[in-house]
Amino acid sequence: MHKPSPKRRSIKMATAMLGLATIPKWLGAQPSKYPISTIKVIVPFAAGGTLDVAVRPLTQVMGESMGQSIVVDNRAGANGVIGTDLVSKAAPDGYTLLAVTASFVLNPSMYKGISYDVIKDFTPIAGLMQGVGFVMAIHPSLPVNTVQEFIAYEKKSSKPIAYSTPGVGNTIHIASELFNQRAGTQLLHIPYKGSAPSLNALVAGEVQVAIMPPAIVMPFIKSGKLKAIAFTGSKRLSDLPDVPIMSEVGVQDMIFQGTWMGLFGPAGLSKNVVDRLYNEVVKALAQPTLRQNLATGVVGYVPDGSPPEQFGKQVRDDVKRYSEILQKLNIQPS
Repeated sequence: MHKPSPKRRSIKMATAMLGLATIPKWLGAQPSKYPISTIKVIVPFAAGGTLDVAVRPLTQVMGESMGQSIVVDNRAGANGVIGTDLVSKAAPDGYTLLAVTASFVLNPSMYKGISYDVIKDFTPIAGLMQGVGFVMAIHPSLPVNTVQEFIAYEKKSSKPIAYSTPGVGNTIHIASELFNQRAGTQLLHIPYKGSAPSLNALVAGEVQVAIMPPAIVMPFIKSGKLKAIAFTGSKRLSDLPDVPIMSEVGVQDMIFQGTWMGLFGPAGLSKNVVDRLYNEVVKALAQPTLRQNLATGVVGYVPDGSPPEQFGKQVRDDVKRYSEILQKLNIQPS
C-alpha cells in the first residue's frame, strides 16, 4: 500500500488546521446543549420587592422545565445600576441574566457616568410583566375622601402637602410630578431610599400622599391605614373596583400604567440561547398556577411574554420617551 510522503502529510495537516481556524468563534463557544449548568438571574433590587416577588416563582417554573437550577441573585444599589452593570460585563453564554424594571431605561437620563449602554450592552430576551397603573393613596388624617377634595384642600393649605417616592427619577416620581402638572397642585417631593421607607413614611404620616404600585399599598388600604382615592391606569383596578381612574375625577391626560419587568442577557447572546429562554418564559407564564400566584403576589401587573424583537423596540422607545418626560418635568440627573 502506498503511503503519503511526510511532505504530503504536512500539507494535509496544515490544510486541516487552516479549516479549523476559519470556524466562527461564536460557534465554538456555544455549548451543544443549553443549559448544562446553573443559570443566575441578577435582580438589581432588594429581596422582597415587587420584581423579586415576580421573578422567583417564574424562574422556579422555568428551571424545572429546563432541567437546571435558576438562582436569583439580589444585587441592590443605585436604583438598579449596580446589578445591571454586573450583567453588562458578564460573558454572553446564557448563564448570567438580568431581570429588571423600567428603571433600566430611566437611569441613563438620571445618573451621570453610567458605564454601560442599555441598547448596545444588552440582549433583550422577553417582557415578563406589564404594569396597569399606580394607586394614589393618602394618609387617613387628611380630611378628604376624593381627588377633587384633595386638590381643593392642597390649594387652600397654608403649609406644603408632601408626597414620598423611593428616590429621584423613577416611575413613581414621574407619575407624581405628572399629577402635579395635570392637577395644578404644588405637592412637595420627599425622596426616600427605597420603596419600603417611602411607604413607611406615608403610613406613619410623615408625608400625606403617595402614588405607588398596587402591590405595595394594597394591604394598608384593606386595613384602613391608608385611603385610595384614584388609579392612574386606563381602567379601574379589579382589586379596587370602587376607586376611580384619574379621568373620572377630572384629571385629564393622566394615564400612567407604571413600570414593566423584563429579562435581558449581556450583548452578544446567541439566538439559540435567546430563543430557548424566551420559549421557556412563554411556557411558564401560560401555566395557570403561576398566573394565579402572580395575580395574587404582584397586584397591578399582568403577564407579558413579549418576544425579543417587540420587547427590544419597547426598550428603545422608552429610553427616548422617558428622556423627554424628564426634561419636560425638569427632573435633573445627579
